[in-house]
Amino acid sequence: MIQAILYTSNSGYTEEYAKLLSEKTGIEAWPLSKAVHRVDPGAQVIYMGWLMAGVVKGYKDAAKNYDVLAVCAVGMGATGSQLDETRKSNKIPASTALFTLQGGFDINKLHGIYKFMMETMKNTVGKKLAKKKDRTADEDDMLDMMMNGGDRVTEENLTKVLEWLEQQRRTDTASHIAGAHNY
Repeated sequence: MIQAILYTSNSGYTEEYAKLLSEKTGIEAWPLSKAVHRVDPGAQVIYMGWLMAGVVKGYKDAAKNYDVLAVCAVGMGATGSQLDETRKSNKIPASTALFTLQGGFDINKLHGIYKFMMETMKNTVGKKLAKKKDRTADEDDMLDMMMNGGDRVTEENLTKVLEWLEQQRRTDTASHIAGAHNY
């Protein structure tokens, strides 16, 4: 049974998703940095982290200390995109559910090296994407977010996560009932 939603957020979009998922499910959400005082080591959790250059921030620490049943990677790409790349680059086991969620972008919420890196990306990738003649709708959205900022956090983006959670609950209930009949 999932005991908590743990998250690492840099500019607030992952935290928005964690709180929204918590509201929808009744599962408490905690920043990973505070979980040590609130969630037992080895507990089954959902981990939500922001994506930076393909890396789900905080995932390695979460996986060391908890039984991560699902990972929600929040980035600028469209919800449901980049699943194979994210799983591979973060070494997320096939047995762990993986979801990608489109978050948002606000250069003013970033600091230090992250701000510098995103300014560089905006000036290189953004300009290249702007010149591309046959952009897809997802590329148009990405370009708009890079150049103008934006928040794409929606309940609708959590649909697959909520469906997966419902399936987990049905499986847990069926296992519990089956176990009760084995006495």
